[in-house]
Amino acid sequence: MKTALITGVTGQDGSYLAEFLLEKQGYRNVIGLTRRKAQPSDRNLKRLISHPSAILVEGNLEDGVFLSQLFSTYKIDECYNLAAQSFV
Repeated sequence: MKTALITGVTGQDGSYLAEFLLEKQGYRNVIGLTRRKAQPSDRNLKRLISHPSAILVEGNLEDGVFLSQLFSTYKIDECYNLAAQSFV
């Protein structure tokens, strides 16, 4: 069983990818990295928040120590970088 990390999970593409991976066999956890704390009202995350294999983590991609701890803690096998600046 694999663990995947998705940056930009609050966006359209990131949330669709998270749902796809959670429905697919072979994933123990799908971790979504967000810039801010996700709320149950977040449109793109409604189904994701309630899924038992989904883990939402608030953090900064520019923080190397945080990223190192994230990869060590969750033993991440795959990383999908869909993060971008808002309103580009």
